[in-house]
Amino acid sequence: MQFTIRLENCAFFARHGVFSEEERLGQRFFVDAVLRVEAGEGLTNDDIGETVDYGVAFSLIEEIVTGTRRYLIEALAADISKAMLNSFACVQHVEITIRKPNAPVQGILDYVEVCVDQTRDQ
Repeated sequence: MQFTIRLENCAFFARHGVFSEEERLGQRFFVDAVLRVEAGEGLTNDDIGETVDYGVAFSLIEEIVTGTRRYLIEALAADISKAMLNSFACVQHVEITIRKPNAPVQGILDYVEVCVDQTRDQ
């Protein structure tokens, strides 16, 4: 059996982007993480050690987003995805979505969004 954990609209201030102004000024980024988790003994034993600790997952996302600058939010999403799989053995599939509301484009839009899906190698 599997279940899904969602962390929705996690907000962080960071300096990702291609242009020097993006690094200098920074902006908010919003992250959604969808984790498909193998239930294992976690549900039976009601043991957080057998599943994903939401606080740890959030802190991991925060560390990556507010850490090293990346030019591409696709690369940022891929790094978060890999970290989730490496940090939680019970996670079988990760979907990371990053929204950049102040993307430097000529035109009006709500945000640019990138989604990366990754499944644990079997």
